[in-house]
Amino acid sequence: MMALLVDVASWLCLIVGGAFAIVGGIGVVRLPDLFTRLHAAGVTDTMGAGLILVGLMLQSGLHLATFKLFILLIFLLFVGPTSTHALAEAALRDPDRSDIAPLPENEESASSNT
Repeated sequence: MMALLVDVASWLCLIVGGAFAIVGGIGVVRLPDLFTRLHAAGVTDTMGAGLILVGLMLQSGLHLATFKLFILLIFLLFVGPTSTHALAEAALRDPDRSDIAPLPENEESASSNT
């Protein structure tokens, strides 16, 4: 009975993670601008890959593979949002972009006033 519950939870994570990955991939292709595409890519990285890795961890049981998948999950949870943030920050600082408002010259004084 417990094996059945683990299998159901595993397949549920795999299916939902795959759905997040597919929807995020479609969003990267179809969304209109850089920032909404970054959001779609971030959802794909974090939720899609995360749920797929959790599903694979449930399928593998308590083995070395589970530990390796867990390390990979932790790595993805740190690297995905960090890289998305770095890309968005670089796009905001690009002087050639005319479709977004420029950042203030002194960010520290602007953020300390709030």
